[in-house]
Amino acid sequence: MVDLRNIQQQIETLQKQANAIKSKEFDNTVVDILATMHAFGITSKDLQTAGSRVRKARRTKPAPRLAGGAKKLAGGPTKVAPKYRGPGGETWSGRGLSPRWLSALIAQGRSKEEFVIGG
Repeated sequence: MVDLRNIQQQIETLQKQANAIKSKEFDNTVVDILATMHAFGITSKDLQTAGSRVRKARRTKPAPRLAGGAKKLAGGPTKVAPKYRGPGGETWSGRGLSPRWLSALIAQGRSKEEFVIGG
């Protein structure tokens, strides 16, 4: 029968095994990194310099801009006023794929320009 104490004991045993494997792989990884650094003549100062350049590049990356130079706000797509209105009151901004209602009307021989709002 499996009980809580038995499962906790198994978890503890597995955690010890995981820590031993991680320690062994860590040591091997450090040896590999040091060998590569030696082969290329890389110093710890080189790594620090490269790291600061990467961090600086991330900080100075310009924010995306919209038409007219406005900055795009984080959090999703920009709202756009509808350009087309269907007979059932459906709307479409004119961006992306045309909606099914408009595609169906065009297939019936109607023109997209018939549904332009205010035109």
